[in-house]
Amino acid sequence: MRVLFAIALLLMFAVSTEAAGSVNLFPRSAELEPAVTFWTRVYTEIDTGHGFIHDSKHLDVVYAVISLPATQSPRVRDKAIRVAKDRYAQILRLLARGKRSNLSVEAERVLSLWPDNVSKKTLRNAARQLRFQQGQADKFREGWVRSGVWMPHILQALSSQDLPAELAVLPHVESSFNPNASSHAGAVGLWQFTRSTGQRFMRIDNVVDERRDPYMSTIAAVQLLERNYATLGHWPLALTAYNHGVAGMRRAIRRLKTHDIATIIERYKGRTFGFASRNFYPAFLAALAVDRNASTYFGQLERSLPVRTMTATVPEYFHVKTLEVALGVGRSTLREYNPALRDSVWTGRKYVPQNFQLRLPIIHVDSDVRSTFTNIPSNQRFAKQKRDRHHRVRRGDTLSGIAAQYNTRVAALVSLNGINGKHLIYAGQRLVLPTTEKAHVHTKSVTRESIPNDGEYVVRRGDSIYRITQRFGVDEPTLLALNPLRNRHKLEIGQVLRLKAANLDEAGNLVLAEAKPTQVQDDSGPPGKTTTMLRETHSQKLENSEELDENVLATAQVTLSADPSDYTVASDQTIEVHALETLGYYAEWLGIRTQTLRIINNMDFGEHVVSGTRLKVDFSHVSEGIFESRRLSYHQDLQEKFFHQFRIRDTHPHIVRRGESIWLLAQRKYHVPVWLLRQYNPDLDFHRVSSGAQVNIPVLEQVTETPG
Repeated sequence: MRVLFAIALLLMFAVSTEAAGSVNLFPRSAELEPAVTFWTRVYTEIDTGHGFIHDSKHLDVVYAVISLPATQSPRVRDKAIRVAKDRYAQILRLLARGKRSNLSVEAERVLSLWPDNVSKKTLRNAARQLRFQQGQADKFREGWVRSGVWMPHILQALSSQDLPAELAVLPHVESSFNPNASSHAGAVGLWQFTRSTGQRFMRIDNVVDERRDPYMSTIAAVQLLERNYATLGHWPLALTAYNHGVAGMRRAIRRLKTHDIATIIERYKGRTFGFASRNFYPAFLAALAVDRNASTYFGQLERSLPVRTMTATVPEYFHVKTLEVALGVGRSTLREYNPALRDSVWTGRKYVPQNFQLRLPIIHVDSDVRSTFTNIPSNQRFAKQKRDRHHRVRRGDTLSGIAAQYNTRVAALVSLNGINGKHLIYAGQRLVLPTTEKAHVHTKSVTRESIPNDGEYVVRRGDSIYRITQRFGVDEPTLLALNPLRNRHKLEIGQVLRLKAANLDEAGNLVLAEAKPTQVQDDSGPPGKTTTMLRETHSQKLENSEELDENVLATAQVTLSADPSDYTVASDQTIEVHALETLGYYAEWLGIRTQTLRIINNMDFGEHVVSGTRLKVDFSHVSEGIFESRRLSYHQDLQEKFFHQFRIRDTHPHIVRRGESIWLLAQRKYHVPVWLLRQYNPDLDFHRVSSGAQVNIPVLEQVTETPG
């Protein structure tokens, strides 16, 4: 029965992709053909032991295939690539000088790859455009087989949101359907989410990283793709935005005044619109074609089949060893089926968190898991997570120095804190430290005042952030995320603070997201929004955390990929003002006085910048790149703190009524930060919203546990 069900879903994929293709959702124009053909060759002709030396702009120009045996060291492989590129660079420079006679056989062949009337300038540029691309045929073939494990769930997730079934092949480009894949840029999992993008839709901390869970990350990928399409309106653009970011694609559209992907690929010269971004959509088209015609390229293959699993909500905090004994399931099996749990859980430094959806193979456990949890002795249950130790980074600190100070390893600090490089720490950053703290005893929570029903608190004389968090049991990061304060040490009497996030039920009424009740779910039936996280069989088990080669096309999404806001400087040296930005911040990032900004923008003293307007900036002290980096870092830090506490569960359309203000809708009715509301309505002028206009409201779900 399971086999028939999986086959039916895969047939549904074949039929639905053909039907969707008929309405041209994914156009494959003649201008894109050279790139599509190139990526088809990469996916089918050469394996990871070989690679193309090719032109990075004209992908139909491939100079050579070189062999790079896996037995060679990285240094030897790099040297072989460098030697090959140098060889063809010399030939191209010779041809660029106009030499056309008495050529070597190889030089004649290289010249024949170009049109007869190729110019000297084109050949000079070609000498600088040499690139190496590793083959992927073996990985694509393995990924195609492996995709059967995940395809039914992916198709159902796409169908549930009315998205095209073709999108199901995107993991071919990202990870070769390897849920353990990671990249040098810090992207993780089947869908290669970065931390900053993933935090909007998933829990990512030192206890749980849902990017590593194919089930959870698929739902998140569907949300991100849906959001991209809602913003950009065309699937080629939405797919490219998965790599380059929504803001980058909106900027390309605005500069070139076109939505045509072929034109954008050919003409857009964005600072970060590099090889991977330009080729992301053509690679997707190639992957789609190869996936549909796998037998043509690889011979007869059979996709792997899903494994029947069930999920159970963990009612309290438990040591992993406790669950091993109670469920009669070994740690290796638990780990295989629950890749979202971090090493801190498997080593016992953290408990399996309360409300975690534990996934188990049905053949290993009794279906009555709820009673199993109930029968666990009280002294093995815990009301709180094990606490972390922390270090606040000071100016001059280094990771190696911090590691030595606390008798730990740099690698442990990097892993615990999701740091992408040894030097990516900054003053004021709060680092989690490894701990060997013994298990906490089961204790009752401290009695505190209840949070008011409206979720608001009016500041009184003598109040401080610390006193308010202690009084209502709200942790400080949550309070600061809900109330971005210019000065956290200065509260004003009468000031209104939010103590909890608002949410919406299915009818659109405001509610606070609560923890889900303990439940057991049998995922043997058709997968839906709460169905099985499919795992490969033991014979297909993948290596843990397999790192993607740098020459794989897929790269991490750009920083704040899901944020459509434009943080770059325009050609006229103006910027768009965004929420929570002030003249003081701009002056600090530019290294100038605020008065300088007032003068060049004809602003009166005391006049504030207005979100959505444009502001002239001065680069006499810092470069545009430094300014953009500082500005982006500010917003990344702001959003990181916010999404550490909240996730976007859904969106809710609101039709503006007469007299309603966007600011009041954000702050009073829906309790959503204005900056987030702007991100979900990037083309809406918040100062001129007429009645009848639709505003997309992000629905927030509060994270039920903040580790440590």
